[in-house]
Amino acid sequence: MTTKPLVKPRTKVQPKTQRPPLYKVILLNDDFTPREFVVQVLKAVFRMNEDEAYRVMMTAHRRGACVIAVYARDVAETKAKEATELGKSQGYPLYFTTEKEE
Repeated sequence: MTTKPLVKPRTKVQPKTQRPPLYKVILLNDDFTPREFVVQVLKAVFRMNEDEAYRVMMTAHRRGACVIAVYARDVAETKAKEATELGKSQGYPLYFTTEKEE
């Protein structure tokens, strides 16, 4: 009688994949960019509806800044840049920035 060698099943060790850190897109208030223009940019770049965009714009107006959305880093940076450029193209100091979500 032949005995089979004991075969240990190979267990694959799955590395724990961490989710990429998320980044907040923040609208900074300024005293020069018209409110209507800010609303238009929020609708165009961040796909907000009129009410949402107005609420975000007013929050930034009152508090000095407002977190608009949270994305993966490259998306956040692209959207912030695109929105800032839209303001710049019209001569406004409209500014969006990104910050790592804690």
